[in-house]
Amino acid sequence: MSQESNNKELISQYIDNELTLQERADVEELLKNDQSLFAYYQELSRLDKLLNERSVLETSNDWEHKILSGLNENHNKEGHIMKSSNVMKIRVGVGSGLVAILLIALFGTQVYIKRGVQGRLKSAADDIGEQYTATPYYSSSAIKMASVALPYTSSKYATSDQAAVVADSIQQFNTEEYARVYEHDFLFVKDNPLSTFSIDVDTASYSNIRRFLEQGQIPPVDAVRIEEMINYFSYNYKKPIGEVPFAVSIDGAVAPWNKTHQLLRIGLQGKTLSQTEMPASNLVFLIDVSGSMQDANKLPLLKESLKLMVAQLSDKQRVAMVVYAGAAGQVLESTSGSDKRKILSAIDRLSAGGSTAGGAGIQLAYKIAMQNYIKGGNNRVILATDGDFNVGVSSTSEMTRLIEEKRKDNIFITVLGFGMGNYKDNRLEQIADKGNGTYYYIDTLKEAKKVLIEELGSTLFTIAKDVKLQVEFNPAQVKAYRLIGYENRVLNKEDFNNDAKDAGELGAGHTVTALYEIVPVDSTEQFAKVDELTYQKSQNIPSEDLATVKLRYKEPDQDISQLIQQSISRANIVQELTDDFQFAAAVVEFGLLLKDSQYKANSSYEHVIESAIKSRGADRFGYRLEFIDLVKKAQSLDNRPKVNVDRDEGQPTSSGIKYKSSDDR
Repeated sequence: MSQESNNKELISQYIDNELTLQERADVEELLKNDQSLFAYYQELSRLDKLLNERSVLETSNDWEHKILSGLNENHNKEGHIMKSSNVMKIRVGVGSGLVAILLIALFGTQVYIKRGVQGRLKSAADDIGEQYTATPYYSSSAIKMASVALPYTSSKYATSDQAAVVADSIQQFNTEEYARVYEHDFLFVKDNPLSTFSIDVDTASYSNIRRFLEQGQIPPVDAVRIEEMINYFSYNYKKPIGEVPFAVSIDGAVAPWNKTHQLLRIGLQGKTLSQTEMPASNLVFLIDVSGSMQDANKLPLLKESLKLMVAQLSDKQRVAMVVYAGAAGQVLESTSGSDKRKILSAIDRLSAGGSTAGGAGIQLAYKIAMQNYIKGGNNRVILATDGDFNVGVSSTSEMTRLIEEKRKDNIFITVLGFGMGNYKDNRLEQIADKGNGTYYYIDTLKEAKKVLIEELGSTLFTIAKDVKLQVEFNPAQVKAYRLIGYENRVLNKEDFNNDAKDAGELGAGHTVTALYEIVPVDSTEQFAKVDELTYQKSQNIPSEDLATVKLRYKEPDQDISQLIQQSISRANIVQELTDDFQFAAAVVEFGLLLKDSQYKANSSYEHVIESAIKSRGADRFGYRLEFIDLVKKAQSLDNRPKVNVDRDEGQPTSSGIKYKSSDDR
């Protein structure tokens, strides 16, 4: 067998989840470096996705004959495609409403046919509880399979109509859920001088975006949360000194995608903790073992991820484990982190099956956390799931009310999301947001290492809670502003001084970055305004300050907030961005492009790539290099119409954008 055939065989095994973790890592490296193999992987992945998502109810017992006949009709003896329209359509069924799909695109080699078809037949047979035995060439097993006669076409051979049919069919059976995100508008400073929001250290959106791009898809716009993309990366901010758990950095520069605008950057750097400084921990793993977690990128990946984390634990940490499917139960009593064999044995015993009683699992996990509560320690529930709750308390609103009750016990939560197809991002984001928690999406073992080894301190140890920012813009220097991202974290201006109002948590060593796009006061741009007030008059106070940044936070075990305040002058706005600032701006620009934002102005994939390469820096773990590769993938996938741009002004010329004014937030 040729090397190319060997590689394609490995890719098929990779998609069928038949490789060891090391072999999977080798294949992932191969796909990064070989565009033709990556294209092959994309085609095979699309077939696999369709196989697992489409369904019909009719039954047929002659499926094997139809497969073999179709292959003989459409292939020559070398197994090469004979004409671009040769797509075999087969309809075979399954009894009792148990369904799967078989669609075969005849465009490849024998390896594709043997592994790509037979591997997927086996997976589908396993799903419906049937046995499947493959012969050296094609199966002779009388399996009951389900299928739909939909053309599966590669991007190379498909017409635009065929591609639309396939895209529509994929969308129809995708039940992933994302909260609607309404981008911030530009606000007129004289009407809206205050901007108030909670910090966000979640990174789930970035790794989820990566998953879509690696699969050859532009992510849904509501899956793109720009603040989580920015905060996926760490930045070189000044370190905290004294008793304050973090330091605040503020700087400004010209906006790369719109030279008539400026960027204001606010950065927080949390203090790092040495092993001796880390408090004792009471951890409760809450593991979803329902039937929806069977896929290799769910429970199997979750188990390997938890094993990585367990390897880092010491006798200062104690671990209990709760699982939930149709019901919830404890599978591991609180155990010292030094007793790794006992913890790993409990992880190895995990298997998926049944419905998903998420609410019952959360209640039991918090109960066990309270039973083992360590005063002055780190008490935390680590929830790992695809978020697809369907038994008991299951709606997002019910879940958030439950989690809000539990956070009163000063128990934090870390949410680890897994999987695709039925992934409930909106629910997991809300659980973390409302439960004194952080939210990550684990798509690969490499991401698990990032979250659970390289950043274990920030993942597990909170150094400040209820962290809020309020920025007051000076109307004498700034005409309008727009907070980039943080749409789900906006607070009312009154919430800033209200210590009863929940906000975000900051972990040890975490960096947090927030960016505003601001319009200088001398700009000729027009903004909507409210009418002059009848009973009040405002007066500008002369100042060179652009803005004053105020920040409130609480110690992890305290209920009274502390205040930090800092200003930035107009003189601090520079023309040239530092490397860190430039990279953060490149991430923002990428997010604007993915969202197809009305504010993307002069943004382009070419500029993002150029900026990111220039500002990559040391990049110890290669995350910034990976970012550059993702931008290139998005560039090749993004076929949406381009807006004409005035290159000098950086404003779209095909649409008259009207910026809104609203109440202070």
